Amino acid sequence: MPLEVRTSRLTILIDPRKKALFERLCAEEDATPSQVVRRLIRRYIEERTGRPWNPPEKTPRPARRARRA
Repeated sequence: MPLEVRTSRLTILIDPRKKALFERLCAEEDATPSQVVRRLIRRYIEERTGRPWNPPEKTPRPARRARRA
């Protein structure tokens, strides 16, 4: 599977106890919480669309804004 461009951030609020347990379980499988969340999102997309997730080969990057002098 090609590498995906990861430039968007998702912020969620959850119970601190749930977060701690989630982080511990991720560590037990030697995965970061971000890796596990990306996997869960990919599975959700595949279940809802009925198709495997295949990102485009090349994703255009957003244009950079010019800096002010």
